[in-house]
Amino acid sequence: MEVTKIENVFRTYKIGEIETLALNGVSLSINSGEFTALIGPSGSGKTTLLQLIGCLDQPTRGSIFLNGKDVSTLNRNQRADMRRGTIGFIFQFFALIPTLTAYENIEMPLILTGVAPDKRRTRVTELLKAVELSDHGHHRPDQLSGGQQQRVAIARALSTEPALILADEPTANLDTINGQQVMEIVKKLNEETGVTFVFATHDQRVIKYARRIVTLQDGKIIKDETVNGTGA
Repeated sequence: MEVTKIENVFRTYKIGEIETLALNGVSLSINSGEFTALIGPSGSGKTTLLQLIGCLDQPTRGSIFLNGKDVSTLNRNQRADMRRGTIGFIFQFFALIPTLTAYENIEMPLILTGVAPDKRRTRVTELLKAVELSDHGHHRPDQLSGGQQQRVAIARALSTEPALILADEPTANLDTINGQQVMEIVKKLNEETGVTFVFATHDQRVIKYARRIVTLQDGKIIKDETVNGTGA
């Protein structure tokens, strides 16, 4: 089943008189349960594509479907409603709320979507266990290592049981050991829950885990290949 489908998408940015074509006629389908890496040099369009899939931006031309719904013409509020509960995000700089504990950061999306307290408690406890942080729920971000913070961010992204997780350079600020630990956990979650993961990355530590690699260059897809994705 297709989670997202991109049809002949263009995205142009204009600053003053300078116009930049970030995506140039991109078409791509991503199915449920896939573990996909978007790769390419800086300026290739991978982050722009991730933002469009995540309903954070709109295409200049073309269509984007999320769970069968055309989201390319939605306004800002409608896109926000579409994201809520459907898409989870993992960012390079973790984006945790510094005054909240790990538990509270994971719980926040559940509060915003109106989940009852007892169900929130069960879900957050399950997620802390899944990312191997059961003993760190009461710690604030500044009391956690970078790898632990990213694991909290992963748990937060999964909290509302979204169909799709989007990650932009998720290991860029982690050392080799923490980066590998994060990817092992993400791989396991993908296999156990079936949630779809799409990464935009330069990092070979991420790429080697992917089971599908989509390569972009100058705003176009130049290669789309299925690989083993063992992480070895």
